[in-house]
Amino acid sequence: MAQAWKCAGLRWSERGPVLMWDGGRRSPLSWGKRVAFGVTEGGVRGCAGARGNPCPVRAVVPGRSTGARCEECARLDRAHSVAADGIADDPRPYRVYLAWFGPGLVKVGITAVERGSARLLEQGAVCFSLLGTGPLMAARRTEELLRAALRVPDRIPYAEKRAVRAELPGEEKERALEIAELHARALELGGWPESLAREPFHAVDHVRVFGLDGAPAAVGEVSELVAGGAVSGELVAAAGPDLHLATEQGVVVLDTRLMRGWELVPAEGRGEAGLPLREFRDRRVQDGLF
Repeated sequence: MAQAWKCAGLRWSERGPVLMWDGGRRSPLSWGKRVAFGVTEGGVRGCAGARGNPCPVRAVVPGRSTGARCEECARLDRAHSVAADGIADDPRPYRVYLAWFGPGLVKVGITAVERGSARLLEQGAVCFSLLGTGPLMAARRTEELLRAALRVPDRIPYAEKRAVRAELPGEEKERALEIAELHARALELGGWPESLAREPFHAVDHVRVFGLDGAPAAVGEVSELVAGGAVSGELVAAAGPDLHLATEQGVVVLDTRLMRGWELVPAEGRGEAGLPLREFRDRRVQDGLF
């Protein structure tokens, strides 16, 4: 029987996406590489724990949960996160940014300077520009300023990001237009914290990094993994936590966050066990994709 592994998520390095596994194993991914694995028969999805610690009660979590954590572990994990304002005294410098995911989808956010563009790659930002750099709370106040004054959200659901990837403009200048306009409006606002140094507009484009340049449009997404199911396809693109896999029935998106908590084994072929698939609007694909 093949050894089972547990996925620890997708990470982005300078060379591209890397699948991480519990125990430290790494699987670098490249375009054209086949991604194939099966979920163990009769298995259940276990809680991923919090902050590197296993779940104390070994809770079972739903297949469609992207967090892969039980309620208690999710609370503990978020309590120590910058996103939840759990580390207000963090001394590191932070950057405020505007990120664009597709037509009409722009958000404001913050990231530690030391992380470079990793945060933007992890979110699947098609292009972005920095707005300013300064202490954490100054960055937070600026983020809130844009949300209130310009109605720019700080979160966009991944389902919306995936749905517009097939509609991306072909030129970098076109993809940068929305954040260029918002950047200019943001710099004109009053109320910026004095400790935040403003940054000039400079668009960074990730279309080639993600492999989306010329990649076929996805027809749907895997909604959850199930015991005994299998996934197999050729990697044609990746954005954020998503892998775009070419199968016999078309390109489908696999959110690697859905892999966490399952025991996975190598698989061959395209798999016969079905996995639930959610079709993208106005696109059609056969049932029983896998």
